[in-house]
Amino acid sequence: MSRLTCLALFLCLVFAPAAEAKSGRCPPGLAKKAVPCVPPGQAKKYYRTWERGDYLDDGDYRPLLYPRRYGLPPLPAGQRYVIVGNRIMVVSDDNYRILSILQAVQSILN
Repeated sequence: MSRLTCLALFLCLVFAPAAEAKSGRCPPGLAKKAVPCVPPGQAKKYYRTWERGDYLDDGDYRPLLYPRRYGLPPLPAGQRYVIVGNRIMVVSDDNYRILSILQAVQSILN
């Protein structure tokens, strides 16, 4: 499936329930959830949590081009910084396996 098709499907799944919640067709308990009208078990499927050792795909990240601008130290050869959502991660160059996730960088990216 192409990336554009996957993106369109994801956006439909995320924003259609919000529209449904506003129209009043959603049960009250689900209307107040972070992702309206989506049961918690299904919502977890759409929001990926990353852990050390996971592998990133092409569309999951964007490179952090100037890490020194954010006060990050240079990395050894074969590693690079990437941004995934609102987190900065250190990944290996050859297979984009997550080596570490930097926790205290939310304010840097804002």
